[in-house]
Amino acid sequence: MTMTPFDNSALKIAEFLLQIKAIKLQPEQPFTWASGWKSPIYCDNRKTLSYPQIRTFIRQQFVSLINEKFATPDVIAGVATGGIAIGALVAQEMGLPFIYIRSEAKKHGLTNMIEGELTSGQNVVVIEDLISTAGSSLKAVEALREKGANVKGMVAIFTYGFDVANEKLKEANCITNSLCDYNTLIEVALKHEYINESDLESLKNWRENPSVWKQ
Repeated sequence: MTMTPFDNSALKIAEFLLQIKAIKLQPEQPFTWASGWKSPIYCDNRKTLSYPQIRTFIRQQFVSLINEKFATPDVIAGVATGGIAIGALVAQEMGLPFIYIRSEAKKHGLTNMIEGELTSGQNVVVIEDLISTAGSSLKAVEALREKGANVKGMVAIFTYGFDVANEKLKEANCITNSLCDYNTLIEVALKHEYINESDLESLKNWRENPSVWKQ
């Protein structure tokens, strides 16, 4: 996984996410994820939608990144649920069709997993709000490929940059770029005193081996 080439924008996005508490850092009072992992960080990028200036900045960075890395795709696809709203905004800005991928197929009706019009052979760029272990992200990519889509790649607002995620994405041949990542976030958090120097070692240790981390 690679970062966007727009380094200044990555720093700005990190600052935005911290300011609105879309990302919270609590190394002394860790969160518990659904997986059972203890974590010093919690991320909910859906909060960015409540701030017009921030969501517009993120939208424009996505548009620039997609144009830079993937030219113009045929379709923008959002991953439920966090990638749906920002994906629709990006598709609107680019004048492109939008679809979204459910976490699982509907239990009734047409039992769709992909909502919207998708034609076999179309070039698709996938939008995520967050990449952690990449499991749900790659499930969406697989669903698109099963329908004959040519997945050009994936873009995300934020990634933890876990080795396990990077390996899965590489194995799946899914080119992935992120507007901001964990290392950038920690740099900005320290600069603006969301954390202290004494927190750094613990935060770095979590990033390297989150499944066994202890504060």
